[in-house]
Amino acid sequence: MIRPRLLVPAEDPSLAGRFAAIRVELDVAEEFPADVEAEAAEAARRGPDDARLGVAGARADLLDVPFVTIDPPGSTDLDQAVHLERRPGGGYRVRYAIADVAAFVRPGGAVDAEARRRGETVYCPDRRIPLHPTVLSEGAASLLPDGVRPAVVWTVDLDASGEVVSADVRRASVRSREQLDYPAVQRALDSAGPADRDSLPVLLAEVGTARSALERARGGVSLPRPEQEVVPDGDGWALEMRVSLPVEDHNAQISLLTGMVAARMMLDAGVGVLRTMPAADAESLEHLRRRALALGVPWPEGTAYGDVLASLDHGRTETAAFLVAATGLFRGAAWTTFHGAPPTVVEHAAIAAPYAHVTAPLRRLVDRFGLEVCLAATAGAAVPGWVLDGLDGLGAQMAAGASRGSAVDRACTDLVEASVLAPHVGRDWEAAALTEKTVQLAQPPVVAGCDGPPLPIGRPVLVRLVEADLDTRSVRFAWDGA
Repeated sequence: MIRPRLLVPAEDPSLAGRFAAIRVELDVAEEFPADVEAEAAEAARRGPDDARLGVAGARADLLDVPFVTIDPPGSTDLDQAVHLERRPGGGYRVRYAIADVAAFVRPGGAVDAEARRRGETVYCPDRRIPLHPTVLSEGAASLLPDGVRPAVVWTVDLDASGEVVSADVRRASVRSREQLDYPAVQRALDSAGPADRDSLPVLLAEVGTARSALERARGGVSLPRPEQEVVPDGDGWALEMRVSLPVEDHNAQISLLTGMVAARMMLDAGVGVLRTMPAADAESLEHLRRRALALGVPWPEGTAYGDVLASLDHGRTETAAFLVAATGLFRGAAWTTFHGAPPTVVEHAAIAAPYAHVTAPLRRLVDRFGLEVCLAATAGAAVPGWVLDGLDGLGAQMAAGASRGSAVDRACTDLVEASVLAPHVGRDWEAAALTEKTVQLAQPPVVAGCDGPPLPIGRPVLVRLVEADLDTRSVRFAWDGA
């Protein structure tokens, strides 16, 4: 049997060409039209168009707030900067600065039109295909620590348990003090002592933990499933199953908090765009409960399935199969726009609350619209006409962009899986049965179909690689039932 760490050489011209071919196949435009680049360059040269936004000379001055960004290593499209502090008497103040993309993108202009066509940034192993030209997304609009930037700043006060006490959002001028990455913040948290009580890593962990507890209490669910990734490895590419660091989950709670506050503002204002997902039906939950019983996954009577997911032992082979089954509960997510009466579904079932996307406008089209609704609602002003005019088609634009991005990610992963395994057709591999017809290898972490009799779900099996085709990006195994 084989369990090596396998690589695909990065200099392999066929692989580089195949990544590019996937982008062509799935209609991902690698370059921006000349008029889009020219308009973006002029916007970057000019700076934020505060006169158009009606805030000329009226941005809040928050240059004294020591914001920092926290992102994956090497990121340059920085949407968010954060500052946390304790409130006198208990609780926390969360300041979340979001890149003010609307200050650089003229409604109806070339950059706006191209962003609506793209929907969101697309990530490939060899490059990132941005939503906006890099002169904006990695330059003038990005919250890099190289000078003053325009931002939309959320100020949310929390009590000691993490519940929202008050919330405000306004345009401001900010300056990020430092560009941090998740591993560095995690190391700082791991080594923190009593003297670090008011440091960012400690406060981030406290707020994130409190918000996670509230999420579970209201019935929210986090699916703790490792992500399959294609990653650089020396001179090649490797496949990994990546589990997020605790500080990533804590940081995600800040974004979720902001999105929940934004959704409430939109519902109160009677206009906006929510990220919705219907609740799982009773039949789906019962099916998952039966799967847990069959796999030996503990599910005590009266325990919510979110608590079951949070308590899983990831060292067990059966856990991966159970998580695959649990994904069936996370269906029907959409971007739901409304103006007037609220939509039929207002909650995101996994969050167990209304929620909106407003924290990543450099990488996601919808966030620029959501931020403008919240700014208007807070100021008691009318929502800009371009926002209202764009709501009708926004959900479809986002769905198309998200579908394209997911298809590219899957196709690139399938390609690397086939490339990694192609020299080893005919050999046996250790795997776990995820479904009756799907297995996951122990190493490399490939997930693929498997021919033969129904697999024993959640059990280890020895399977034979029968196909690894780069042209079709397909991998198949076979099991003889032994």
